[in-house]
Amino acid sequence: MTAPVSGAGPVATNTATTQVSNANGFDSETFLKLLVAQLKYQDPSDPASSSELMAQTATLAQVQSLDAIAKQNSESLTLQKSLSAGALVGQTVSYTDSDGATKTGVVTAVKISSDPTAQSQAVIGGVDVDLARLSQVALPTATAAG
Repeated sequence: MTAPVSGAGPVATNTATTQVSNANGFDSETFLKLLVAQLKYQDPSDPASSSELMAQTATLAQVQSLDAIAKQNSESLTLQKSLSAGALVGQTVSYTDSDGATKTGVVTAVKISSDPTAQSQAVIGGVDVDLARLSQVALPTATAAG
């Protein structure tokens, strides 16, 4: 016998995206181009001070660190999605099929997409089902020891 897990909404791991985008397009390469242009076109009679250059170098280091953190977060989210999807194998799930009908079956495998724009899929009764179409996951109930 199985007991449903509370919550009948779609599996949350599929609503997040693993692709990190920089909204303003400013990255370390852009920063370096601006710094080089500033040095190239500065007034020779009034060059930039060393403290100003150090501040800009520190800003470059911060931008590079933030880029690295964004990449790590993206990789972490991808791993989390994979682990969450893998935990569904062997579980009884309910899902909405392409005709809009609710069906139930056991997840026999999970196909994890490496493409951040594609959905991972659960294989239920030989049918590939997007994880976002899952509506319920049921866990086996514990039997009373007598």
